[in-house]
Amino acid sequence: MRLATVFDPESHEPCAVFELPSGHRVPLRELFRAETDSLAVDDSLSEDRLRDELPIYFTDISKTVQFLDDVIDAARQWARERADEVDRRGGSQADELTGGAPSRVDAMPFLPPVPIVRAFREFDAFEPHARKWRQAYGLTLPTSWNDAPAFAFGPTTSLVGHGSPVHAPAGCDELDFGLQLAAIVGRGGRDIAAKDAWKHVAGFTIVNALVARDFEKRELTSCLGRSRSRGFATAVGPYLVSLDALRDRIDADGRLHLNAKALVNSQEVNRADAATMSFAWPRLIEEASRDAELCPGDLISSGTVTGGCLLDKKLGPWLKPGDVVDLEVERLGTLRTPIIVRPDDERQATYETLVAGTADDNR
Repeated sequence: MRLATVFDPESHEPCAVFELPSGHRVPLRELFRAETDSLAVDDSLSEDRLRDELPIYFTDISKTVQFLDDVIDAARQWARERADEVDRRGGSQADELTGGAPSRVDAMPFLPPVPIVRAFREFDAFEPHARKWRQAYGLTLPTSWNDAPAFAFGPTTSLVGHGSPVHAPAGCDELDFGLQLAAIVGRGGRDIAAKDAWKHVAGFTIVNALVARDFEKRELTSCLGRSRSRGFATAVGPYLVSLDALRDRIDADGRLHLNAKALVNSQEVNRADAATMSFAWPRLIEEASRDAELCPGDLISSGTVTGGCLLDKKLGPWLKPGDVVDLEVERLGTLRTPIIVRPDDERQATYETLVAGTADDNR
């Protein structure tokens, strides 16, 4: 099952949705409406009352993930009932009932699947990438890297959704992308054993870990850790794909076998297998929860896949305004990030053009 959060421009609020096989979206609150309609003896359930009685896990995916099995069951029941109704009506209203026709919800822009995340742990689980980025900055991969997976806390206040435009931070000349997968925590916990890790995973999504490489070099060689180089924007989405929909791709070691590729302006720059991680997902979750609480909705990222960035591929030039980055992961979808001019830079360019034009007129 695919879940997402979109932004409703009329209510100015997030709207939790699930995706039909057709690709169209249905608000999760419709599952509760269907349930109450089946129980009601009249039409007295007003919109205000519906809103007041609506369980929070039908409106907020950070809560949905805690009751995901129940929500999936409700969605399947909803789909069965709609299919039965189409059959009873002879298929004449299939578009209305199954989402064959685009709706207002389909046009709503994506937010991150869980818009507000308490913690974002970013691992570095692909050894070739871990080695290459260090080499690029004159560093070496320590032998202790293989002892246990290491992570850093990523930015949580600058997460953006699929299709959201992003610009480089002021002064950055080396903007790069980073193709990553992330588990979304469903059930919280502390000191989780690897053997129990999957019980705490709601599903997976795609992450574009955008990075200012020139800033990163200064930060890491100064032993300060990443800050401005990663804090300006991280794209997440479009969907939370439930663990149930991916179990046939998880091997006995806990690795997720999904093909992934990155494209810039529709040109493929990398192809990778997400299963080539040096540490499997249960090990990452075990390490992330050691002496720390994992909360529902938390992001746990694999780190950039091998070759999943321009730095690894030694490709040029760096990302620039007008470029479009598409990260495609089998079953998880495509996460698109358009690169735009930084607003201040655009205003400065307009000002300089006006000044130049005025100077020409005065000659």
